[in-house]
Amino acid sequence: MDASRIIARLLAQRVLPRRDQEMLALLTDAGLRQEVEERLAACGLRLLDHPYADYVAIALAKDAEAPVFETDAEWQASNVGLPKDAVALLVLLWALIVLPKRERQISRTDTEGQGEMFGGAARKPDTEVSGGIPETTLLEDYGRLLGGKARVIQFLLPVLSRLGFIERRNKTLFEGPLLDLAFDYAEVAPRILQGALADVVKKRREPA
Repeated sequence: MDASRIIARLLAQRVLPRRDQEMLALLTDAGLRQEVEERLAACGLRLLDHPYADYVAIALAKDAEAPVFETDAEWQASNVGLPKDAVALLVLLWALIVLPKRERQISRTDTEGQGEMFGGAARKPDTEVSGGIPETTLLEDYGRLLGGKARVIQFLLPVLSRLGFIERRNKTLFEGPLLDLAFDYAEVAPRILQGALADVVKKRREPA
């Protein structure tokens, strides 16, 4: 497989499914992966991959974030122009959709005795499906905090959907290709579970 072709596809398409033939080669061929990661690092980029995620993408390297996001006035929330309320909604949706799914996946892996969490490059396809959230529920619980129904429905959700973070089907919100990759689980999950969104996640779990 050609490392330059893989990088070009990821840059052009932004996200590729893990089952893609070239992505499978990337994730199972240590030499190929090293070459791709070295080429990305030379450009201030890194590979976004999680063994439980169904997609692969590219992001800024950690040491490149400050030069890109830090301005004289403030730290930019993203490189796609997301306003603060859109970022807040993105974090909320990750906590409601991806976080519970990830905890079930990790728990199931540990129960099955497959404790090597990051050894899953060649893992079997995951049948875990994240639950959807009705738009009406989101609006009833958080609409006012996010600027009102009109703001959420007419602007925030369309923007997150267009960028690939969520999918909207039959007035229900589902995980999009990038939602699972948007956050570093090891870093963000403890902050959510022990922080301001802990009650939100707990409430979401109770019906289940």
